[in-house]
Amino acid sequence: MSIIQLTQTVQIMPSVVHLRHSKKTLQPMLPGMEVLDKPFKITNRQIAEVFASVADMIEAQNGNPYRIQAYRNAARGVLDLPEPAADILARGEALPVAGLGDRLRTRVNELVQSGSTTINNGYYTQGLPEGVRALMNLEHIGPYTAIRLYDELGIDSVEKLWRAAQQQTIRHLAGFGIRSEARLKATAEQVMKKKKQNQTKLGGAA
Repeated sequence: MSIIQLTQTVQIMPSVVHLRHSKKTLQPMLPGMEVLDKPFKITNRQIAEVFASVADMIEAQNGNPYRIQAYRNAARGVLDLPEPAADILARGEALPVAGLGDRLRTRVNELVQSGSTTINNGYYTQGLPEGVRALMNLEHIGPYTAIRLYDELGIDSVEKLWRAAQQQTIRHLAGFGIRSEARLKATAEQVMKKKKQNQTKLGGAA
């Protein structure tokens, strides 16, 4: 069985109250480059929101249901802590969260120390819907893009991909834009053109 591995990094951005404002600033800073007014401490709610989002992401990618439940249980456990996880870890103590495995404890540490963590999600391609696998055969479309196009726009064929690009629907999805939409449209057009040429050759064969 073929396995695809997705690697995604989740980063917690400081809230506006932590940022240093200056009258001399002429343009906004890029995300992740803001100057902090004081040390930024990750809250339990932020950790819980990350874990809940990761669970939703893995579920959307048809990932392991046990991992999904583990992240959701961890989110609830961290949210129920009587004090900030950052303070507990600063004392060198283990988080009193029942069922929290070593991997998820490492995730909490990463979030507290750096504000980000990297998620690796492997799954069997055979477990994906046929429409997703069809899109993954096209140039410029990886598994995550194929899953989003399938789930959010109902695209499961090259014809539907071209139609969505023609109607300028794809550009409105988060993370996409005019360029990526045009690239997908061009890919769909090339595949459709080849299909038409092959059908013409077959039709004219003796």
